[in-house]
Amino acid sequence: MMRDSPVMERPVLEDVAEEEDVFPGEGGESAPETCGCQVGEEKQVEGAEEEVEEGNGQLSVSQMEAEFLQLTFRKQVSYRKAIAKSGLHHLPCQPSTSSLSRTDPEAIIRSTLDWTDSALYGDHIWFETNVSGDYCYVGEHCLARAQQKSVSRKKCAACKIVAHTICIEQLEKINFRCKPSFRESGSRNIREPIVVRHHWVHRRRQEGKCKQCGKGFQQKFSFHSKEIVAISCSWCKQAYHNKVSCFMLQQIEEACPIGAHAALIVPPTWIIRVRRHQSSMKSSKKKKRTSFKRKSSKKGAEEGRLWKPFIIRPIPSPLMKPLLVFVNPKSGGNQGTKILQSFMWYLNPRQVFDLSQGGPTEGLELYRKVHNLRILACGGDGTVGWILSCLDELGLNPQPPVAVLPLGTGNDLARTLNWGGGYTDEPLSKILSHVEDGTVVQLDRWNLQVEPNQSAGAEPDEQQTDKLPLDIFNNYFSLGFDAHVTLEFHESREANPEKFNSRFRNKMFYAGTAFSDFLMGSSKDLSKHIKVVCDGTDLTSKVQDLKLQCLVFLNIPRYCAGTTPWGNPGEHHDFEPQRHDDGYIEVIGFTMTSLATLQVGGHGERLNQCREVTLTTTKPLPVQVDGEPCRLAPSVIHISLRNQANMVQKTKRRTSLPHMNDQQPVPERLRIRVSRISMTDYEALHYDKDKLRQASIPLGLIVVPGDSDLETCREHIQRLQEDFCSVHPPPRCLGLQEEAAKPKIISSQRLSPKWCFLDSTTADRFYRIDRAQEHLNYVSEISQEEIYILDPELVVMTTVGTSPSAMPDLVNPASNLENNSSSQRQRVNSDSSAAEALTNNTAPLPSKLSRAGCIHRSNTTAADFKPKLRTEKGQKMSETEREREKEILIECVKNKDLKKLQELHLQGADLTAVDSSGCSLLHHAVSVGSKEMVRYILDNTPSDLLDATEKQQGETVLHRAASLCHRTICHYLVEAGASLMKTDLQGDTPKNRAEKAHDSELAAYLENRQHYQMIQREDQETAV
Repeated sequence: MMRDSPVMERPVLEDVAEEEDVFPGEGGESAPETCGCQVGEEKQVEGAEEEVEEGNGQLSVSQMEAEFLQLTFRKQVSYRKAIAKSGLHHLPCQPSTSSLSRTDPEAIIRSTLDWTDSALYGDHIWFETNVSGDYCYVGEHCLARAQQKSVSRKKCAACKIVAHTICIEQLEKINFRCKPSFRESGSRNIREPIVVRHHWVHRRRQEGKCKQCGKGFQQKFSFHSKEIVAISCSWCKQAYHNKVSCFMLQQIEEACPIGAHAALIVPPTWIIRVRRHQSSMKSSKKKKRTSFKRKSSKKGAEEGRLWKPFIIRPIPSPLMKPLLVFVNPKSGGNQGTKILQSFMWYLNPRQVFDLSQGGPTEGLELYRKVHNLRILACGGDGTVGWILSCLDELGLNPQPPVAVLPLGTGNDLARTLNWGGGYTDEPLSKILSHVEDGTVVQLDRWNLQVEPNQSAGAEPDEQQTDKLPLDIFNNYFSLGFDAHVTLEFHESREANPEKFNSRFRNKMFYAGTAFSDFLMGSSKDLSKHIKVVCDGTDLTSKVQDLKLQCLVFLNIPRYCAGTTPWGNPGEHHDFEPQRHDDGYIEVIGFTMTSLATLQVGGHGERLNQCREVTLTTTKPLPVQVDGEPCRLAPSVIHISLRNQANMVQKTKRRTSLPHMNDQQPVPERLRIRVSRISMTDYEALHYDKDKLRQASIPLGLIVVPGDSDLETCREHIQRLQEDFCSVHPPPRCLGLQEEAAKPKIISSQRLSPKWCFLDSTTADRFYRIDRAQEHLNYVSEISQEEIYILDPELVVMTTVGTSPSAMPDLVNPASNLENNSSSQRQRVNSDSSAAEALTNNTAPLPSKLSRAGCIHRSNTTAADFKPKLRTEKGQKMSETEREREKEILIECVKNKDLKKLQELHLQGADLTAVDSSGCSLLHHAVSVGSKEMVRYILDNTPSDLLDATEKQQGETVLHRAASLCHRTICHYLVEAGASLMKTDLQGDTPKNRAEKAHDSELAAYLENRQHYQMIQREDQETAV
């Protein structure tokens, strides 16, 4: 039995079930697993009804209702029923019962949106998935588990639940539907408040932190955990712990703010499904008319107007910028399909369109009345041109601006508008923010009118055509050498499409064709067969004098996958700098020499900047329009300005800056640690941020201005590598090299030219940043303490030996102090940043030492890590001299005089000194909050000092750091090996001290590392 509405006429026993968790998941299988739905509700209802019947009237229905109503005021009431009641009240008008019933079993599993009048309310959008660790959402009703066999699974693109293919039908039985993407039409909608309510979903795994308590969702053993740990909304992405203390009852019926991208999301209240109008019985019995002229004309008008099952009723708002997304799934390999699914998660699925399902016209027509509409074209430059042409045909006024997510190969228009040369791994959430904040600019669009050249002699050529593939261009129109290469590639691909399914193979074919054309000189006579007139000025003689082999009419600064053929006109001011909105087109010629230098920063021959061009050809020539080639018969081609399209240009954006009312100054200078990651580690671990941090290899420290972009940081990192190699030549590098022959020592290996920055600030994974977009990203957006870079040519070595013989440059056999602390200090100096560590939920970095070769430290030298041994004279110091030395050391620490402390240490001073109260130098360094002092002492003292306690309160240095909320210092101490389970005289651990200091984030971090230490200790005991 399927329930049309979760509202019950009388309460049942489920209403008053008391439990600790909101949605308890004992083992995960017996837990109710739906939000806005009822798990096994029918059984409980039937059970309640049977109890009433068996009572033979002893307990009346009214008495039972009164008793239950009193119990509902108790605090620990179950939320299951309440959320179930909210399941179908997300929108003002509920769908009809008929729309919820499923008659066709084949229609259950849909991979695309249904735009017909039979569309199901809350229908899921399924796609294949093989992600491990995601359990079937139906829980105890899982058929695959009952049958104990492996079954394919599918994932919903809109709400991200996973279910076995044979279990999808069970979702109806437990009354769980996807987030609604539309509402029903009805007369009552005018008076009802239009709100969107949360769509709550259970999660066994959840990134980020609880909206209520601020703590993370990570469990002690989270992988393959069956316990429901979080409740999150698929609209606004807010998440809460599965506890009464975090998830409140009133939140079930709260209006949803729709999240960070509320200005872009089309609310489901705007999209209305309308029923086809049916004539009533009254109208059919009207008196017949003597004249049918007017009636027939009215009927013809009604038939001419196409009925559509969905309409858009927008509510205009100056704060709204509704976004329409068009995705070409054929662009960029498999990227298009994945991006299509991701946008359905971030937005309303009905504002995301698959261009392979009929093109952009229907979507644009549907949303034509939406104010402040913006469009995101996901594909190549051809996709953008397709959408712009459809906008011209529809005549939308004002025309919505178009942003670009580049998925093609050339992407010159996307480069011009600062969207980059291709999509790497930038978070789609950040891209949506850039679309919202982008600047609207104009793009000139040019007409191409072709007429046959009657005066030219006819030449037999079966492949020639008298029409261009496009009659409008946005980027460029060219003829000659480049068009010939593109045409040969196009013809070969049309003949043998199976041989051109690899991007690398395509590029190799391009290169081979270009080289053969160069040797054959197929375009050397181009200048003899064309006539060029620009704004009435004949340029034919100039073209012939230069013996040009390629002629380009360029509208945008970029050409041929990112080159700039117009260049900078220079000081002579013969020409103006190129713009894409000035109404002028640039005419550029190329010889074979200038074409060769184009890829290394050269430019072509600047011929003219004009508003109109007349180009006459006297023989069939290869031409291309925005990358679409053909062999054009002798023609007269007129180029003129058509119109200007509105485009969205990506601008620099500070995502980390607060609002105007709460501005904070940007730091003048930032000290940032740089760590690099190999491509092997990135591909294997890029979805596991913590393990990827462990695999990173410290490169050094840079100091940059606080408002620097990544281009500036790139220069500092390049200099850092050069300085490092000059200080530490490869033969003397502090590498962990085994006796057997190995590849290059990792620290002596220079950065490859192809390295790029990684964005580590997102919650789910690391993302690559396109090099062409480095000038658009501030370093403060990525990190203020540590930057990660991806080096695709990095060779990673692992070593086994850690004996002194394996580390001749690090270990001095005569120095016991160095033997005790060498491994410890290396681990501390190769840590990731403390800010990141506070959000980590995995283990410390025990393996980094074995992976990192030479670690560059810009503040200290190798000599600083090798304190001189005491001389015989120093070893015979009197007790008075020792006390005096101890006082001087403590005074240095209290005054934060690191330089003097280093000098005393190099002269033989003992950094393990303890004062009369039992406080070590490390205690004093923590008290004054000097990170540099703490780090230096950790580098040059044995690890025993970490757990030494002072006499007054019995606190270790970690206790003191936690009490003072020194997060970075706590991170240093934990990574150096300080015990998190040691208690002071009051029985408090460092975590308890942080809680007493009201630093919940620090307490959560210490608790997490405490669990790790316990697990590590158990593993060691098991191994023994």
